[in-house]
Amino acid sequence: MEALCPVCHTAMDEVSGHFHCATCSSDYQPQAICPDCGKPLQVLKACGAVDYFCQHGHGLISKKRVKYEYTLHH
Repeated sequence: MEALCPVCHTAMDEVSGHFHCATCSSDYQPQAICPDCGKPLQVLKACGAVDYFCQHGHGLISKKRVKYEYTLHH
């Protein structure tokens, strides 16, 4: 997954479960968002597979449709 920095829009590197922007020197935590309602998705991991579930009535969401928001990682 290519992640773009929400501040300077350059590509970020994935580091230990979060993303690092070398240009801004900031770290960001990704949050999977439902493309239908804009609310956070529940991430389901089993047997090496990752699935996304909307708890607000939209059910399973294809990983191709998942949107991501990035918040500062502390």
